[in-house]
Amino acid sequence: MIGGLIGKTRDSVLRLAGFSDTPVHYRLHVVTGDRRGAGTDANVYVVLHDKSGRASQPISSNKVFWNDNERNSTTTIDLGADCGVNGPIVKVEVWRDNFADLSFIGSITNFFFGQRTKRGSASWFLDRIEVEEVITSEGQTAEGSNETLTAQGNYSHSQEVAADESPITVHRSDAGGRVWIFPLQRWVAAQRTYTIHLHDCFLPQDDPNSKARRIDLEQKREIYVYEQKVERGPAQIENLPSDEKFSEEYYWNFATEKVKLLAQTNFIQWTTSKWNTLEDLKRVFKQSLGEPECIDVWKEDWWFGLQRIQGVNPQVISLCKKIPDNFDVTEDTVKGLLGDMSLAEALEKNKIFICNLEITDGLSCKEPRELASPMALFHLNKDDKLMPVAIQLKQRKGSDNPVYTPKDPPNTWLVAKMFYNNAEAQHHQALTHLGYTHLLMEGVVICTHRNLSPSHPLFKLMAPHFLFLLAINTRGLEKLVSPGGWVDNCMTQGVKGIFELMRRGFDRWRFDREGQVEKELEARGVLDKNILPYYPYRDDAIPLYNAIKKYVTTVVSHHYDTPEKLSGDWELRWWREELVKPRNMNGVGLQNVPGTKEGFSSVEEVIDVVTVIISTCSLGHAAANFQQYEQYGFVPNYPGILMCDVPTEKKNYTEKDIMNILPDMKMTLSIMVITKLLSSRGTNSLGNFEMQYLYDPVGVQAAEEFQKDLKRLSLDMKRRNIDRQWKFEWLDPEIVPNSISV
Repeated sequence: MIGGLIGKTRDSVLRLAGFSDTPVHYRLHVVTGDRRGAGTDANVYVVLHDKSGRASQPISSNKVFWNDNERNSTTTIDLGADCGVNGPIVKVEVWRDNFADLSFIGSITNFFFGQRTKRGSASWFLDRIEVEEVITSEGQTAEGSNETLTAQGNYSHSQEVAADESPITVHRSDAGGRVWIFPLQRWVAAQRTYTIHLHDCFLPQDDPNSKARRIDLEQKREIYVYEQKVERGPAQIENLPSDEKFSEEYYWNFATEKVKLLAQTNFIQWTTSKWNTLEDLKRVFKQSLGEPECIDVWKEDWWFGLQRIQGVNPQVISLCKKIPDNFDVTEDTVKGLLGDMSLAEALEKNKIFICNLEITDGLSCKEPRELASPMALFHLNKDDKLMPVAIQLKQRKGSDNPVYTPKDPPNTWLVAKMFYNNAEAQHHQALTHLGYTHLLMEGVVICTHRNLSPSHPLFKLMAPHFLFLLAINTRGLEKLVSPGGWVDNCMTQGVKGIFELMRRGFDRWRFDREGQVEKELEARGVLDKNILPYYPYRDDAIPLYNAIKKYVTTVVSHHYDTPEKLSGDWELRWWREELVKPRNMNGVGLQNVPGTKEGFSSVEEVIDVVTVIISTCSLGHAAANFQQYEQYGFVPNYPGILMCDVPTEKKNYTEKDIMNILPDMKMTLSIMVITKLLSSRGTNSLGNFEMQYLYDPVGVQAAEEFQKDLKRLSLDMKRRNIDRQWKFEWLDPEIVPNSISV
């Protein structure tokens, strides 16, 4: 009797620990998410439901001698033939109690085996539950089919089902058994039962858990709250939700990268002294962070032209059909600079292009700084190179506002180009970079969490592209865009100017123009390759945008395959309503979003909106961000700040004069380190998602096809770079990340 009791106790302990002599038919995987505080010591239970309506008994995922349900870990439980289900698993139930496991056995385990004891909290973020069909040694599945399959191997998502199999079975393990996936991707409250259907991808009107779904959204709206922190500014998050914070790994990598960069420069004597010569400045780069490739060509006119079409701000250049009335350029001004053409002929033949930064006119900068509001004229020469021919640094004609040309003394012309680039740098940081990607998308992220359930296919489609966006915005505004921060100290506009420029830009931004790559290019007259043959940004952005749109189209069209599904989706209607609602009324304030007050009118409109959002978070940010060190690092090339007022006369500058215009050594160091840091990547390449959200067959297939398209594009871009005037790799899908995380 005692022996039998010991035997039963031993078997019970072994079963609790995950060991059993009973043949395994299913393997249950409970996957805890990678969120701060995601793990739990609570007792977790799962019930499986098969296609025939059978249900298992509650299965505990807690094991003796095992620290289970840890953050970013998988707890696996083997199930025998007597588990109560047999066949495709279509639904699971999961719940937890509020017990923190501080048991005697757990303490002994920690003592002897060095297991890390989790915190006493029982909060838990469940990413997903997977049920794996196990192949027996005889090559049979749990249902007894006589397939000839390999022995059990490591679990994988990689294998697709055969075309003639049930659509319920989407994935296979390495061993060939089927795998059913039940994503929850939510925090699990104590004593509440969560029912998860296969793939959990439903429009709200089709969701069998509609009541729980509404409760989740109500809770999200209490956490994701808008705040306009700057008057007439963008919609921002009131308080950063814990789910949006950087992972410990990412935060640590980011912090150590900055320390490493500072270490690479700390042997240099950085002071508030001015530079003596350009050669002194150049030498610093060789000794520390590496030379930006432009360092030996930055004075060249052809390089100044290239900056307009493949620099960090390639969305300013426009076709010029008529010289603006306030631009004091005549035939005599550019005589001899247009080859054998007159100005009138060059305009007629579409050979003249313009960059007009009138949006910076009268911008209030940090005192006592002054910013230009320049216009620059370019000629497309017979070699299809864009060459600058005239620069006017202010918007109003006058004797104190001369037009500079390459016919002026070399340093006079050079200083004019530097002041143009200084103004464009303010535009780039305030609008193209921070405003039109980081902050514009912050409102979209908040809106999406408030109105689309994590079970909504559109949420799942967009969520990988929101990773760390709110976190980097919160940290960036605290550290870089704040009084006394980097922008305030190292850019002409300062914090006061950057927010004013953002306000001006947000008032002009239109979803159906700036949001869509081809329409934005068309609005500037530079979409046609016959007009501007060499334009690397355009030639790489368009195919990448179209690859994203193809991916989005596949997923969206599948879920809205009838007009009734579109019109019946109230979450989608709420989402659009809040996207267009004015920012001062707790909305995002996007202008010209397709649709009406009743919602989207067609599937094509939904596709366009989702494509714009994903492309802005990926290619839009990549184009504006990742070559910042290449452009800003060598300060004379693209100066974020110049230390004198805008010139009012054509002065013949000496090299010493130019060095006095540049920031001092200490400020140069700050510019070098920050732009190098901002140019680094810390997340995965586009399409290689850090977290998978879509597990349904169409979503999985669409993602795989997207990845194939991106690989083909990457090869195409690498081939194009072989023959380019200057390397442009910033829209290569291998370099473009999924999200705005830096």
